[in-house]
Amino acid sequence: MTVLISGASLFLGTILGFLLGMVRSRKNRLVNPLIGFFVDVMRGTPFIVQVFIVFFILPEFGVELEAFTAAVLAMTIMGSAFICEIVTAGILAVPKGQWEASSSSGLNILQQLRLVIMPQAMKTILPPLVGQYVLLIKDSSVVSAIGVVELTRVGWLTVVRIPEGLMVFSLVAALYFAISYPLIRISNSLERKLTVNRVSL
Repeated sequence: MTVLISGASLFLGTILGFLLGMVRSRKNRLVNPLIGFFVDVMRGTPFIVQVFIVFFILPEFGVELEAFTAAVLAMTIMGSAFICEIVTAGILAVPKGQWEASSSSGLNILQQLRLVIMPQAMKTILPPLVGQYVLLIKDSSVVSAIGVVELTRVGWLTVVRIPEGLMVFSLVAALYFAISYPLIRISNSLERKLTVNRVSL
């Protein structure tokens, strides 16, 4: 369940975060303040409050979600805000001359992003993006508060029956580490390779 929730929210949050980041990087006077406000709210409020709003408050407006769906939705929204900032920073790190050169070549804005800007921006985006994935996986423990039977929830249910809290939650921590460790290694590897590439340039 932890892997399912994390995988679904990472996939959806990445798509939404990249879309928001690409839009925000264009500095549109109408859209940017709205995206900025959304990002600030998501980053400035506790994730557990966001989960409670999705699961307990939305039904008051006629939107009733199962615990799993609410968990994925809350994690997707929260993750997209952080990923949006990472993507925006990566795009803005690309020299302005690259935009001008691609524009003078007759490429439209989508072609500029896809063919010229994003390949360069990904060098800046990838390491913090993978690191953010690790944080999101750990944040999945919060959704146990709405009854999702994921890893942390199973730990609590086990402790109720077997009063060996240290052993049980040490195992829970080890399992979270086992899920996150490959991403940590990927993040470290990407950071080293990209640093070497920048130095060689």
